[in-house]
Amino acid sequence: MIAKVAIDLALDRLFTYSVPEEMERKLAVGQLLLVPFGRRTARGFAMEICGGGADALPYTIKPILSIVDETPFFSGRILDLVRKIAAYTASPIESVLKAAVPAAVLRPGAKARELIYVEPAFSFGPVTVTKHQQWLYEQVVRLGGGWLQQLCRELKTTPSTIRTLGSKGLVAVKVRERRRDPLAGRRILSSKPLDLNPEQAEALSTILSSDRPVLLHGITGSGKTEVYLQAIASILASGRGAIVLVPEISLTPQTVQRFVSRFGDGVAVLHSALSDGERYDEWHRIRRGEARVVVGPRSAVFAPVADLGLIVVDEEHETGYKQDEMPRYHARDVAVLRGATEGAKVVLGSATPSLESWRNASIGKYALASMTRRAGSGTPPRSLVVDMSSTSSAGRIYSKELLDAIAVRLDRGEQTILFLNRRGWSRSVTCEKCGHVIECPDCSVPYTYHRADSCCRCHVCGGWAPVPDACPACGAHALAYRGVGTQRAEAALKACFAKARILRMDADSTSRKNSHDDILGAFRRHEADILLGTQMIAKGLDFPNVTLVGVLNADSSLNMPDFRAAERTFQLLAQVSGRAGRAGLPGDALIQTFDPSSPVIRAASNGDYAAFAAAELAERKAAFFPPYSHLACVNLRSEDPKVVSEWACMYARSLMKVPGLSVGEAVPSVLEKAEGRYRWQIVVRAEKAQTIARAWKWLSSARPAPHGLSVALDIDAYSLM
Repeated sequence: MIAKVAIDLALDRLFTYSVPEEMERKLAVGQLLLVPFGRRTARGFAMEICGGGADALPYTIKPILSIVDETPFFSGRILDLVRKIAAYTASPIESVLKAAVPAAVLRPGAKARELIYVEPAFSFGPVTVTKHQQWLYEQVVRLGGGWLQQLCRELKTTPSTIRTLGSKGLVAVKVRERRRDPLAGRRILSSKPLDLNPEQAEALSTILSSDRPVLLHGITGSGKTEVYLQAIASILASGRGAIVLVPEISLTPQTVQRFVSRFGDGVAVLHSALSDGERYDEWHRIRRGEARVVVGPRSAVFAPVADLGLIVVDEEHETGYKQDEMPRYHARDVAVLRGATEGAKVVLGSATPSLESWRNASIGKYALASMTRRAGSGTPPRSLVVDMSSTSSAGRIYSKELLDAIAVRLDRGEQTILFLNRRGWSRSVTCEKCGHVIECPDCSVPYTYHRADSCCRCHVCGGWAPVPDACPACGAHALAYRGVGTQRAEAALKACFAKARILRMDADSTSRKNSHDDILGAFRRHEADILLGTQMIAKGLDFPNVTLVGVLNADSSLNMPDFRAAERTFQLLAQVSGRAGRAGLPGDALIQTFDPSSPVIRAASNGDYAAFAAAELAERKAAFFPPYSHLACVNLRSEDPKVVSEWACMYARSLMKVPGLSVGEAVPSVLEKAEGRYRWQIVVRAEKAQTIARAWKWLSSARPAPHGLSVALDIDAYSLM
């Protein structure tokens, strides 16, 4: 027998090994193996197993050294999925395999945590004990046993004393595996299914009966989560499992609580904020079938759920589902592909669907379920667009209208959410005399001033520098801080409302473990009146006492040099506005803008998704942009500006000769330099993604990039920055 193995190097090929006779009955596809590779030992996954082929090969092959784990890490269906993703994204198959399993699971030496457990022995022969030993035994019986260290703390004794009980046969002292539980110490109350309104009931029926992916288009607050919960309950009752995807970690705590309250210990969590031990244990709980519902961001789409029956992609429009490193997959598309591979139902939920999914529903590729009313007693918020270009608002962070609305909420004991998608104090430090802007030396972006630690920080590479005393260009002491970030907005808010309790939620305030959960939990318990934050507070959150949402600068995303800027702005404004008025209290959304006549801002304030989508799709179709084409970006990076420009132009000329491709000129990226490397890009469009992938595979093989130049293809690119 021979086996074809994908080893742990991104070489984009399988290597053939012979199977020792003693392994033949044990070896299975998807197992993790140790194999010889050159002068070292490599780890790899068995991708194919063939019979009787070794003798016919024109070369000698080496044998597999050992099987690391006899239980396969991947089923045959998952391996089929991996192959398809690798082909679609033009990525080495090894990179997809690595993306599909948490690094903490594959790390050499990773294992379950084992601790000592003590159980009472209810049947033992005559033994002689002191009064203290008899008391300890009675306490162990009362407690029903427990972990050794916990018993020692609770009973104020020592391990050796309890081990003495074990030597006399009064207790059994054993080594047991103990789960590292990411939800340990959190009290989550159980919940029961809610009565569905007619729209929810119809949506649930569509999900359970459809043989196509279902786009669940429900306005904010329409009760999509309850539909997910009841769909999963039905799937679990049939003996199958489910995966629930959320676009980013900040949404995970609240989502997990909802699902754990309904399904208890049957829920596993997978995301990067867990410790290595927690990820290891959660992944293996899923693999063993102990957890049948998995919640997590994009990589959870690969979770080893046996007999998968349903995949839910919540907020399916979010760009957080797109992987920005190899393999550059989109979790929404992988979910649809995995559903087809495993015969599982797929639900894509959003109040503001991606235009790709909306068109798929309009042409019948997806089924459509619509929920146009808020569940329960909630009503959509009233929207007010505030013109910040007027004289009364010029130079202000908060308009008079927004300040007055906040004051009303404080008087009523209601809560407010304020959205500003820029962290730090000011977005730039500028010399008022010569106009020089202080930039990161390694990136072509201005430093952002962070007042909390009194330094300039680069939000691209993470570098920092002290604030200079004078302008580096002209020497003038005339430095000014331009633009507003969340730190400055928070300080201004405190100056206006000294007694208000304010929480800030951005990348700076959520760096420690569980910080997302802590901030959102405090706000839910009404330990704060105002929550100010970036896009991590804009979607998926449900706070019944929030009656006001304020958007401080609606124009920031609209002015980005990207064909998706209008779509992203509409989605962001509609999503954040939808956080208000979720319960019986009426809500308001105030949108501050310097361009109140913008059709996008007007459509978002009116909540008219269908009208926006129709207009935007017409423009996309005329310009041959997605969803009417597949768009890929060839990204080139080098420390040498001449090398990157010459190779970018050469690749562009070569691609222009390929039939079926629409190829743009090679140009510097919008972010021309990052982390010390110059960046160029080529935008390629085609009717089929396979046309782009095949052309690039041919070209990159024929003209491999020289040392020092990194080149990557991003199929279905979501960022042109």
